[in-house]
Amino acid sequence: MRIARLLFSLLLVAGIFGIPAPSYAQVAIGVSVRIGPPALPVYVQPMCPGPGYIWVPGYWAYGDDGYFWVPGTWVLAPEPGLLWTPAYWGWSDGFYVWHAGYWGPVVGFYGGINYGFGYTGVGFFGGYWRGGNYYYNRSVTNVNVTVIHNTYNTTVVNNNTTINRVSYNGGPGGIHARPTREEMAAEHERHVPMTAEQNRHSESARGDRRFLASVNHGRPDVAATPRSGEFKGRGVERGKNRPDTRGDFNHPGRVQENNARMRDDRPPSMRSSRDASYNSRLGDKHQLETEKMRHQQGAERQRLQQRHDQERQKFDRERPNQQRQDQLQHRQQQQMDQMNRQHEQQSQKLQQRQQRESQRQEGRPHK
Repeated sequence: MRIARLLFSLLLVAGIFGIPAPSYAQVAIGVSVRIGPPALPVYVQPMCPGPGYIWVPGYWAYGDDGYFWVPGTWVLAPEPGLLWTPAYWGWSDGFYVWHAGYWGPVVGFYGGINYGFGYTGVGFFGGYWRGGNYYYNRSVTNVNVTVIHNTYNTTVVNNNTTINRVSYNGGPGGIHARPTREEMAAEHERHVPMTAEQNRHSESARGDRRFLASVNHGRPDVAATPRSGEFKGRGVERGKNRPDTRGDFNHPGRVQENNARMRDDRPPSMRSSRDASYNSRLGDKHQLETEKMRHQQGAERQRLQQRHDQERQKFDRERPNQQRQDQLQHRQQQQMDQMNRQHEQQSQKLQQRQQRESQRQEGRPHK
C-alpha cells in the first residue's frame, strides 16, 4: 500500500510539471517558474574565433538558486547545414515554462525574443549555409574578414523602434508573438539538442555565483565569450550598466552601424523578403523557392537518417563481426555523401537561375 501511494505521488508530480504548454517548441519537462526572468543584458558580440562557428545568444536559465545568466558564445554546429533556434521562456497557466533551444535545418519559433546579432525575434539574419560552408552577415556579426572569407553584407532593419529587452513570451509585460507559417513548419524538421560543448558551457555558468541574478541584479559582469566555457581572458565581453538607446540594443563589436546605407552583396536566393533593401516581388519569389527547397532537402535527409537507424538496429540484433559493421558504416556514409552532393548541386542550380532572373529584371547583361 505504501509503495502504491509513493508511485501515485510521483506520477502526480510528473503530471503537474509535465502539463504541455500552448507552445511551438520543445518544452523541458519540470522547468517552470512563477517569477519571470530578468531583462536581457546589453553587450557587444565577441570576435568570431574562426570559420564554421555559429553565434548562440546568451539567455537566463534557472537552477537551484534561481535565475542565472548563460553568456552568449560562438559554437560549432553539430553538422553542416544546421542552424540554432534559441531557447525562451513562455507564459502558461500561471507559470513561466522553459522551451529548450535546438539545432535544425531552419530556425524555428523562439518566442519573438529579440536576442540581437541576427536574431530579431522572427527568423535569423546572421548567416546561412551553402555547399557545406557557413556565410556570415557582417552587418550583424563580428568577424575578421582576413580570417573568415565567407561573408556578405545585408542591413537588417528592425521595425520595432522601442527599446525592448524583454526575455520571455506572454504573461504580464511579456512579448506577445505567435509563430509564422514557416516557424510552424520548422517544428516538423529534424531537431538536434544542445551539443556537449553547449551543455558544458551552461553547467560552468551554473556553477559560478557571479552569474546568479540575485548576485548581479540582472547585469552580469561577463555577458558574452568568444569560446564556450571561457569566462576570463581576452575577448570576454562585459555587460553594460546602461541600456542602449537604439532600437536594436545588442550589436556586434567594431562593426558599422545598422542604420548606415549598405550594399547587399548576398546572393539573391539568400536575401530575406523582410529586408528593406530587397523587397521586390522577385525577391519574395526567390525566398519562397529557397525555403521550399530547404524543407524538401531536410525531409529527404531525415528519411535517409531514419532508414540508416533502422538498418543499424536490425544489424545489431544479428550481432555481426567488425568487418560487416565497417562495411555497413562505409555504405551509409557513401549514401549520405551522395545526398549532400545532390543537395549542393540543387542549391547551385537554383542560385544560378535566380541570379539570371535578377539580372534580367535589373537590365544587366548576362555573362
